[in-house]
Amino acid sequence: MATNRDYYEILGLGRDSSPEDIKKAFKKLAMKYHPDRNPDNPKAEEQFKEVKEAYEILSDQQKRAAYDQFGHAGVNQNMGGGQGFGDFADFGDAFGDIFGDIFGGGRANKKSNVYRGADLRYNMEISLDQAYKGFETKIKIPVMTTCHSCSGKGAKKGTEPSTCGSCQGHGQVRMQQGFFSVQQTCPNCHGSGKVIKDPCHDCSGSGRVKESKTLSVKIPAGVDNDDRIRLTGEGEAGLNGGPSGDLYVVIALKRHEIFERDGGNLHCEMPISISTAALGGEIHVPTLDGSAKIKIPAGTQTGAVFRLRGKGIKPVRENSHGDLHCHVVVETPVNLNEEQKKLFESIEQLNQKNQEKHSPRSTGWLDKVKEFFD
Repeated sequence: MATNRDYYEILGLGRDSSPEDIKKAFKKLAMKYHPDRNPDNPKAEEQFKEVKEAYEILSDQQKRAAYDQFGHAGVNQNMGGGQGFGDFADFGDAFGDIFGDIFGGGRANKKSNVYRGADLRYNMEISLDQAYKGFETKIKIPVMTTCHSCSGKGAKKGTEPSTCGSCQGHGQVRMQQGFFSVQQTCPNCHGSGKVIKDPCHDCSGSGRVKESKTLSVKIPAGVDNDDRIRLTGEGEAGLNGGPSGDLYVVIALKRHEIFERDGGNLHCEMPISISTAALGGEIHVPTLDGSAKIKIPAGTQTGAVFRLRGKGIKPVRENSHGDLHCHVVVETPVNLNEEQKKLFESIEQLNQKNQEKHSPRSTGWLDKVKEFFD
């Protein structure tokens, strides 16, 4: 029996509510008053029927317009009088649409049975010299490709997949569960919409076979750790005619014996002798494209850094080369003979006579230690 209550009042809405507001209000109240969720509340069934009736009217544009103008008199002829839970042929689809996100159904959620192939990853370890110059190489990868025998259809050559009789090719079937109409993946064809009675021998009906293919890859100059080179369409083949995925070549740099990379800059340790550090001089240092000269001033200490501009690497996404930073390490001689020991002892004696002048850092440090203990 149709209710005499105001439909907007039943849904808790104003007359200017949008269709989306009406749908949200119905969803909330339908879940609240559904009899299955209120077995101990005999009034829940009647409240649910009112909510359902209000939604049927206000969700239909023509019925809503008639109700807004004439009230219940404008829609009573359309109500049909007293609908039970088994009499909801038109309402079932609307209800299924609203609860599609909960039960996996709904016409708006119908999934395509065409799938894109998976993306693949290939890890490539290269040297710093290769990253500096760039190069071209070939790689061999295992990949799922379209079966040539059946052209990806999965059926034996000369035959065709047939339309699934359970879902009529839609890939989904609608199941009745009590009051709810639930849409789910077809268990017969697993969502493909097709059944294969005579599968291809090469791919066993999957439409894809595992192969190894050789690809040419161009590594640009300046690549760094974790940089990715994308090869479009070189991933796994898609299903049911879907596009292939992509292949990503991911770069990893090998440890270099001399240089450490930091973006576009290079760093290296530069050992020099005590005599060179004390007297100064000129030394040669390696670079990625040859060598360079560095002039060492007299009195150079460990930790001093000499920068060679433009002797680093030009990253892929930058317009200029980085710098080469040479970090000085004054090397203490080892395995001294008697003559060398006497020379160093003589030098030490001379330094002691005017330690503040010849060893300013050492003198300053000793002064700080003395102040600390005092």
